[in-house]
Amino acid sequence: MMNTNQAPAKRHMGLKALNRASNTVIYTLLVLISIIWLIPFVFIVFQSFRVESTWQVGYVIPKQWGFDNYIRLWNTDFKKWYLNTFIIAVAAAGLQTIIVLCMSYTLSRFRFKLRGPLMRFMLILGMFPGMLTMIILYRVLSDLGLTQSNAVPGLILVTVASSGMGYYVSKGFFDTISKSLDEAARVDGATRLQVLYKIILPLAKPIVIYTILTGFMGPWGDFVFARYVAMGTSSGYNVAVGMYSWLTNDQISSYYTTFCAGGVIVALPVTILFMCLQKYYVEGVTGGAVKG
Repeated sequence: MMNTNQAPAKRHMGLKALNRASNTVIYTLLVLISIIWLIPFVFIVFQSFRVESTWQVGYVIPKQWGFDNYIRLWNTDFKKWYLNTFIIAVAAAGLQTIIVLCMSYTLSRFRFKLRGPLMRFMLILGMFPGMLTMIILYRVLSDLGLTQSNAVPGLILVTVASSGMGYYVSKGFFDTISKSLDEAARVDGATRLQVLYKIILPLAKPIVIYTILTGFMGPWGDFVFARYVAMGTSSGYNVAVGMYSWLTNDQISSYYTTFCAGGVIVALPVTILFMCLQKYYVEGVTGGAVKG
């Protein structure tokens, strides 16, 4: 007769074996998905070091390796496009972060008459695709002289103008911070700005970094509106629009490998930034995903 103490032990061992098997299947699937996802990026990296030809070929591993494509890259307008993109991304990230955090703190801590209708109004506006406003936005920017060669300040203005409506995640994070800290600081004579700057933001480091990252990555990869605003003027291009001009039928055979080298250069800053701050990014998303 089986010992009654052996039955729970066997069930426990069975559960452990089942968990190991399920984890093995899950990790194998994730590895396969990662490999499939990384194949195009590996292909681009390999092609950026190919020097035996500049056009598309039917093989992945170069026959001759070198840095010719990267050297040629910096002899084009790529430097100007890269600088434009960097200026737009940094300015937008900084201004967006300030606006979003101030808006989030206000909606999290203050109670005023139009607070609810304002939040609902911004939520409804956010449901409309940005494409619907492209024509009128271009007209406004054109009247202000912020298109074509002056596309950089125009893109910064458009990116920052509506950033206050992206308060949802940040507000959710602020809602998790006890309001008693605000009250204690106010009793000690701190202003609202001092409460936000000296007390709330140090406790909300993950959401601050999350806001900076999202504010930076959006303009860094912008293409549709950036191309529309620059409208054929190379000096106003960002890297996405500028490099796209190399993919036309009359230029792709001469600039394909240079395009791949540019793709590697463009991907490096965002990849390094995200890898270094990934922990805070995840904490910001999960910490802000609460009902406020």
